Amino acid sequence: MTTSAPGEPSVLRYGWTTGACATAAATAAYTALLTGEFPDPVEVLLPKGRRPFFALATESLEAGAATAGVIKDAGDDPDVTHGALVLATVREGGPGDGVVFRAGEGVGTITLPGLPLPPGEPAINPVPRRMMTEALTRVANAGGRPGTPDVIVEISIPHGEEMARHTWNPRLGILGGLSVLGTTGVVVPYSCSAWIDSIRRGVDVARALGHRHVAGAVGSTSERVVAELYGLPDTALLDMGDFAGAVLKYLRRHPVPRLTIGGGFAKLSKLAAGHLDLHSKRSQVDLALLAELAEQEGKPELAGPITGANTALHALELASEAGLALGDLVAGRALLTAERVIAEGKPETPIAVDIVAIDRAGTIVGRAGPLP
Repeated sequence: MTTSAPGEPSVLRYGWTTGACATAAATAAYTALLTGEFPDPVEVLLPKGRRPFFALATESLEAGAATAGVIKDAGDDPDVTHGALVLATVREGGPGDGVVFRAGEGVGTITLPGLPLPPGEPAINPVPRRMMTEALTRVANAGGRPGTPDVIVEISIPHGEEMARHTWNPRLGILGGLSVLGTTGVVVPYSCSAWIDSIRRGVDVARALGHRHVAGAVGSTSERVVAELYGLPDTALLDMGDFAGAVLKYLRRHPVPRLTIGGGFAKLSKLAAGHLDLHSKRSQVDLALLAELAEQEGKPELAGPITGANTALHALELASEAGLALGDLVAGRALLTAERVIAEGKPETPIAVDIVAIDRAGTIVGRAGPLP
């Protein structure tokens, strides 16, 4: 599968989610359990009607159990699980139990509340569970077994525990490995849907744990600064990255009493300009806005130098030399953007927001909003 934006010469390949791969592996394994033969390639029906075929990377049939494996192809998306082997072992289950899911090697277990599944459950999300249940039901029905089959499905991802260290699973309380994810079965290159989903799950976990103050930080340095400033635990820290809009829009529907947004001065100057996606490819620093803020504070002589500055931090240095607290001004304007986005959702619970801007060294250079 391929995709490209209008006018772009390059073409990026779509990929498949771990949920789609697990469904393919489970379908092949259960078919072999019933018939003695593995379909290869195996067809999978995805939620939006696509019917891709997956080649099997491994297969094994023994008394009472069948295992099949699929190599995940994430297309051109920089997915940590690209190239991972997704295994499904299917066994007969107890009468009336339906499809029971278990976490094998490299698949995590949920340990904190607030996620779509309760603590103790394997981290196989609801949509992949539904995809597998529907697929196995079709296999059972085709083999003359009416209704949902009574089977145990164990999903494994070798080396998944190591890969999970590069995800947000440990902070979300998903221990021992990766999550089996996917709502459509398709990975859209650079859609960042997994990152945004992690932000939402972070909010859910924080609320379930009763946290009344959460923080979204652009990077690790700003996160450390904010956590130390307010004494926040890991479970109150949201891996916001460049997705300020995702944090604000989800919190206005699922509010907590207090939100801190922390980030570098340059990134927060983009939020000050009204941008909700702070990535360099999707928004740029508006030096004219910084010059305008200087003029409004009675420093018109800084307008020219700031407009011609090399970077946002250069503009900050120029302002500092002239005795202008540009960091506070940018934080204040960023606060207005955040409050506007939250207000658009008319949350039932008021959310107090404050902004913390830092420089490259991690020094706080600007703040706005009420102190706790």
